Amino acid sequence: MNEWEWQLLEDQTPVESLEIQGLRVRRGDRVRLRPHAGGDVFDLALEGKIAAVQSIEQDYEGKLHVCVVVDDDPGRDIGLLRQPGHRFFFAPSEVEPLGNGQAAPTAVTKKILIAGIGNIFMADDGFGVEVAGQLAKHSFPPGVRVAEFGIRGFDLAYALTEGYETTILVDAYPSEGQPGTLFVIAPELTDLNSAGTTQGVIEPHALNPSQVLRMAASMGGDLKRILLVGCVPATLGPEEGQMGLSEPVSSAVLEAVKLIDSLVTRILAGEWPATK
Repeated sequence: MNEWEWQLLEDQTPVESLEIQGLRVRRGDRVRLRPHAGGDVFDLALEGKIAAVQSIEQDYEGKLHVCVVVDDDPGRDIGLLRQPGHRFFFAPSEVEPLGNGQAAPTAVTKKILIAGIGNIFMADDGFGVEVAGQLAKHSFPPGVRVAEFGIRGFDLAYALTEGYETTILVDAYPSEGQPGTLFVIAPELTDLNSAGTTQGVIEPHALNPSQVLRMAASMGGDLKRILLVGCVPATLGPEEGQMGLSEPVSSAVLEAVKLIDSLVTRILAGEWPATK
């Protein structure tokens, strides 16, 4: 499939579900790949692999395609952000639903997304990105994903549609207290799709968490639990921009790592984190 064809496929309205081998298959379901004989080298490599359904889409000729992300693909996170090369399209007859008690031996249950956000060219606004970089060095249990989104609002919105039980946003957030003060809050989600609420436009060089949450909800994302780990900034830099964190915010990075590690432990243990 060339780039022009891929773009046309992207323009189509996703299909909510599809019946395959007598089972109803939806986004997030897992399937075993059974490519037809005579395919390309990717078909040979993916034969028998377990994958998660990322979407069901209809092309410009009206044919249905099952878009999947392979479980053991080292670059699967890129596919989850809807980037070509790590998303694969198969005909419905080329996938085998894992139903009727079948288990996916390599499947990972999604539980927690830790998303570092912010603009590294605006001084302390890069706090979330720095924390995500430090957390990426940690070894978390299966089901915990750490990602640095920076100002890529569309990528974060797509990630939020992937069914995480808890999402922890890490960002600089002006609030009461001295610069470097950390806090945890649970944003109100009930009005994201309420009548009269404007979704807003996501800026290509900025990331507004509220707008991203609204976009994810409008795309069908089930936003279950959202936490914000925020840090009071000392400065967002001059108009021309500034890289690097201020001293108090830089000192708070490792404390934030410890705080998030504690939150993850409590969430996985079934305890709802206290908020303040």
